[in-house]
Amino acid sequence: MQHVGILGGTFNPPHIGHLMMADQVMSQLGLDKIIFLPDANPPHVDHKEAVPVLHRVEMVRRAIINHTNFDLGLMEVERGGISYTYDTVQQLVTEHPENKYYFIIGGDMVAYLPKWHRIDELVQLVQFVGVKRPNISQTSPYPIIWVNMPEVDISSTWIRKTLQNNGSVRYYVPDLVLQYIAEKRLYFNDRKK
Repeated sequence: MQHVGILGGTFNPPHIGHLMMADQVMSQLGLDKIIFLPDANPPHVDHKEAVPVLHRVEMVRRAIINHTNFDLGLMEVERGGISYTYDTVQQLVTEHPENKYYFIIGGDMVAYLPKWHRIDELVQLVQFVGVKRPNISQTSPYPIIWVNMPEVDISSTWIRKTLQNNGSVRYYVPDLVLQYIAEKRLYFNDRKK
């Protein structure tokens, strides 16, 4: 049996906070690998802010290229449409029943779990892992494994806004991701469609 972490998201763009979270969860829980799972059309994201999925997939690929235990999962992208965690986890469990899956979320997301699509069935399929955040309650009606990590106040929103204002995001995103953003002029005000 492999113990596999799942880190889903829009990754618009991926940044060192994502990598640090994945690394800490993998290390602290002794997982075999982490699958980074970009979503096709997240149900809760402003689509005007998201660059096309092809770009987001390539940025994730570049972000994890040097991490032997980090994999890129394309299930949601290939399925298309709105991405629901339940559908993805059900597909993973069906295709790989020998694995135990751990779905990683930021501590601030734990409070929203009751609103997740088919959450009562989802918690039967996957173990949720919450990454602790300061001043965030660690109570939930669902079983959560909590992982400690120093607070890293980095967001994809901040990175996008900084780039739009011609600021530096060096060291906030992996170099290969930054190169791709510059090559494709993603997030800049002069962005080509």
